[in-house]
Amino acid sequence: MRMAGRNLTRRQALGAAGLAAASAALAGCSSGGSGSSAGSDASTGSDAGSGSGDLTKVSFVLDYSPNVNHTGIYVADQKGWFADEGIEIDIVPVPDDGADALIGSGGANLGISYQDVMAASLGSDNPMPYTALCAIVQHNTSGIMSRQDDGITHPAAMEGHRYATWGNPVEQATVKQVMEDDGGDYSKLELVTYDTDDEVTGLKSDLFDCVWVYEWWAVQNAKLQDYPVNYFSFRDINDVFDYYTPVICGNDDFVKKNGDLVKAFLRAAKKGYEYAAENPADAASILCDAVPELDQDLINAAQADLSPYYISDASSWGQIDESRWSAYYQWLDDNDLVDNKLDPKGGYTLDYLE
Repeated sequence: MRMAGRNLTRRQALGAAGLAAASAALAGCSSGGSGSSAGSDASTGSDAGSGSGDLTKVSFVLDYSPNVNHTGIYVADQKGWFADEGIEIDIVPVPDDGADALIGSGGANLGISYQDVMAASLGSDNPMPYTALCAIVQHNTSGIMSRQDDGITHPAAMEGHRYATWGNPVEQATVKQVMEDDGGDYSKLELVTYDTDDEVTGLKSDLFDCVWVYEWWAVQNAKLQDYPVNYFSFRDINDVFDYYTPVICGNDDFVKKNGDLVKAFLRAAKKGYEYAAENPADAASILCDAVPELDQDLINAAQADLSPYYISDASSWGQIDESRWSAYYQWLDDNDLVDNKLDPKGGYTLDYLE
């Protein structure tokens, strides 16, 4: 069974970011309700909304259909940790323009984005007013997946093969960089546009030979289908690509006006992700109970793979290392991949993470 709604492709993430950077302010969108129950309205202003009883409603927009990037949020909700902090969380499905546009416009108070996706907005002529508040995962878990028989075990081996591109300059510059770092010739890589949401199916159908994926999702999906693949991660080739993906970010106006509430939200989220890091099987069950349409086998496999990365080598969940954040934004600046120069130390704060 496939997940309903959006699936996990970098093409969609950065494509949505491009739309978001060009979008006007949104009026809001339908919410999924606390946990995933339907019928509740999202808070559409910069201030927190009224909740049930003594609880304050906080709207939180997802970046994709519910998946293991979100497990800590669902755990904290189901275990009552948001309620303990006086919060009624309103989980909002991702709109067509992406989560970033909704957060930046104030249509959602908080939500999920990525350091690279945020750069598209922060380096534009009209940057959206939003800021990363913490990291969900400590290391970049994306890279290149290919058929095992093709022998693409490192970037230079992509020469002479077809790479599934979504036509984004940052995406293509990343692939070029890792190929050159590995002694490869990017000009010998054939770029083919692809439209599939399922990378394993694309490889099986011979639509392309290699594709940018999240290891914990696509590689685990291939294993469950008993389809042999090779995979290498970008961060293993060049440290600059160990950027933060995903992050929790907030609308600047909302965060400024509701600092204590944001701290309370992050305290509950931290408990949820710490629990998921220590109890991947139980956390996966909680996620699937909250969102019954999910594929339990795939979620179990993905959760087991991703849980160690929630904290990994950081001192605690949510931390962002300034040198790693800055190195990636400096790389974007140095390669003229944003319209305007980024502040390498800008775009995030840890002031609300306790």
